[in-house]
Amino acid sequence: MTPPDEALPQERRFLGLSAGTWPRILAPLVMGLLLLGGWEWAVRHFAVPAYIVPGPVQIAQTLVKDWPTLSGSLAVTLRITLLALLVAVSAGVALSVLFSQSKWVEMTFLPYAVMLQVTPVVAIAPLIIIWVDNVQASLLICAWIVAFFPIVSNTTIGLNSTDRNLVDLFRLYGATRWQTLVQLRLPAAMPFFLAGLRISGGLSLIGAIVAEFVAGTGGASSGLAYRILESGYQLQIPRMFAALALISFSGVVIFLALSLVSHLMLRRWHESALKKDR
Repeated sequence: MTPPDEALPQERRFLGLSAGTWPRILAPLVMGLLLLGGWEWAVRHFAVPAYIVPGPVQIAQTLVKDWPTLSGSLAVTLRITLLALLVAVSAGVALSVLFSQSKWVEMTFLPYAVMLQVTPVVAIAPLIIIWVDNVQASLLICAWIVAFFPIVSNTTIGLNSTDRNLVDLFRLYGATRWQTLVQLRLPAAMPFFLAGLRISGGLSLIGAIVAEFVAGTGGASSGLAYRILESGYQLQIPRMFAALALISFSGVVIFLALSLVSHLMLRRWHESALKKDR
């Protein structure tokens, strides 16, 4: 008898549209619609003023009406977020490789990486903005500080968790340190790195928003955080909620995109991405 997943067309199998996939899509979608419907009903039933809590319909209307302004701010915030994530990945992986190759380097620099993680970015962001003349560069540094540590921590753990028997086997066959790193340690650390990447994706967005709040930059270079501050000062609460909705939606999209990348890179060989037998 042909298993259910094997009976699906190749295109549907590639998209993962099996019988077990639809509940994962429909359950949160239905719950979200119920929550939005209850929110809209409560606002209308109790006649809550829009300057206190607007309804989802009014927020959607504001989003459409103010889209030219909000879309530009969204682009600014996303640019800082993605650049910070790119820098965090580049620097984090490079530093993790150094940590795995030298215990002295790890013992010397890891405490400073921990210090960056435990120091609230909202406390040091004003200093960074004062010290760095370029506002965009200061925002990038703040977002990078938040996103940096998960990459370093997870990748270092992955590199140090390589099977010792396989390391001895590589050494037995005369593999160089570079060959062992590229062909064994880095592939073994890939699941750890991708887990840290998913975490850092959301943290880079949080760092960008916090930095924008502190900077309070207006004009063409203003992000969504500034639009929230501006809307609060002007009591344009529907626009504030619209900006918040864009931030939340952006965070979800970033997480889903990075989860898809993780699945595509691990689906053929790692247990975390392989389909479990029923």
